Amino acid sequence: MMELQRNLSDVHFAYDESELTDASRSALQANSAWLQRPYVSAQIQIEGHCDERGTVEYNQALGERRARAAYDYLVSLGVPDSRIEMVSYGKERPQCTESDEDCWQRNRRAHFQITAR
Repeated sequence: MMELQRNLSDVHFAYDESELTDASRSALQANSAWLQRPYVSAQIQIEGHCDERGTVEYNQALGERRARAAYDYLVSLGVPDSRIEMVSYGKERPQCTESDEDCWQRNRRAHFQITAR
């Protein structure tokens, strides 16, 4: 599954935002193209993540909005919604643990996990 995982790119968000950027849309278009190849039938989970700032509750909701933004865009590009699940981890599963802007930027993301082939 790791080999398949490398084909999907994370998308990143601005501070306190769930709106997709042009770069995020480009990454999602590439993810969509890969997911819609004839030999690919992977099920994916979109994980919404946040940086450490803000309350647990607020970041949980923000993570949900980020996962939903990625989900909605993939579905609009033709990826069947039956192949996508969403979950929010808020600030509970950081990719980076430093308390600086570079690290916070890496944590503000939607991550794509292949859950079944």
